[in-house]
Amino acid sequence: MSSSRTRTSAQSPGFSSSEFRQALGMFATGVTIVTARAANGQMVGLTANSFNSVSLSPPLVLWSLSQAANSMEAFRTGSHYAINILAADQHDLAVRFATRGVDRFADVALSEGVCGAPILSGCVATFECFNRSRYVEGDHVIFVGEVEHCAHRNGISPLLYHGGQFYTEHPL
Repeated sequence: MSSSRTRTSAQSPGFSSSEFRQALGMFATGVTIVTARAANGQMVGLTANSFNSVSLSPPLVLWSLSQAANSMEAFRTGSHYAINILAADQHDLAVRFATRGVDRFADVALSEGVCGAPILSGCVATFECFNRSRYVEGDHVIFVGEVEHCAHRNGISPLLYHGGQFYTEHPL
């Protein structure tokens, strides 16, 4: 049997995609809506919990998107996007932006960010990002954004996601 130090590739998984998804769901995350403007000016946006900080200097964040996503072209080719971290009272927005076939931006309070990406009102924090780099890994694309503008609101509870359900924080 070969040592893990000498192997050059991973072993085939001994679990199903469903089991993997369930295990990943045990990691509690915040909930974001990533927004942008397509080349034709149309607003695009989606719910994502695959958000993470990368670097303080320069200020970098990352998120990932399925290669099969309808909005992939807009995010792949656009120069900027915004990451809106949702507040606990924005559960309905999280569900709407995760639903296909609906007008996700209908009656949503927003403003235009400095670089044109929609900024959702009432969020805990927002990050306006230059679309710095993209990495194809498996069935997703990892987007690394260089943060050009950010804002946050103190004392507002974030929306959380764990085990397929939404939660709000409760201090220990």
